[in-house]
Amino acid sequence: MSKPEKTVSADERFTPALGRAGLTGAYDFAIRLLTRERLWRTALLGQVAPRNGETILDVGCGTGSFALLMKGRAPDARIIGLDPDADVLHRAEAKARRAGVEIEWRQGFASDAATLGARFDKTVSSLVFHQVPLAGKRSGIAAMAAALKPGGELHIADYAAQTSPLMRSLFRLTVQRLDGFADTQPNAEGAIEAILADLAGGPVAPLRAIPTLTGAISLFLLQAPKNL
Repeated sequence: MSKPEKTVSADERFTPALGRAGLTGAYDFAIRLLTRERLWRTALLGQVAPRNGETILDVGCGTGSFALLMKGRAPDARIIGLDPDADVLHRAEAKARRAGVEIEWRQGFASDAATLGARFDKTVSSLVFHQVPLAGKRSGIAAMAAALKPGGELHIADYAAQTSPLMRSLFRLTVQRLDGFADTQPNAEGAIEAILADLAGGPVAPLRAIPTLTGAISLFLLQAPKNL
């Protein structure tokens, strides 16, 4: 089983899972309880559609839940999990060990995606960028795109524009209280859509928005040009 390896980044700051390092142990339970996890993760897995032989990067992999789902769907795919938090990487590694599967874990930020020495068929992140400063959202998503092979796919599941009063209120009362308003507010105002639109050269809308007790979680797909 591969050990987490350090990827050097110029930025050593990050928001821990649930906003505080002391709450990391409760992260999986909170996500399961409050976000309709099975629904949105199943939808994301169907969207990513991992296949044997592919190399897929899970950016902000956290405790490894989605990386394990991808490995379960495609046992012969190469799955790499990237996260700046050593604690969650050790938890992810323990999960993979218990499941008896081989997943590579790397310590680093989203902006390090293009420096891992591989080009990816798919890059994916889930519930990551709402916790990241605006500049990091831009650089991280751009790095995910730059790390793709020609024709590769970038997938994001995250809190994006909260388009109804109810979803805005729920997002404010839960996610923003835990993770802070400075980094999360741009997402509520459509930052993810705007960043993806800049990369795509045109408007980008979510393929699906799933209402939850913590706000709407939106699923996005961006395909890299085949002539990269």
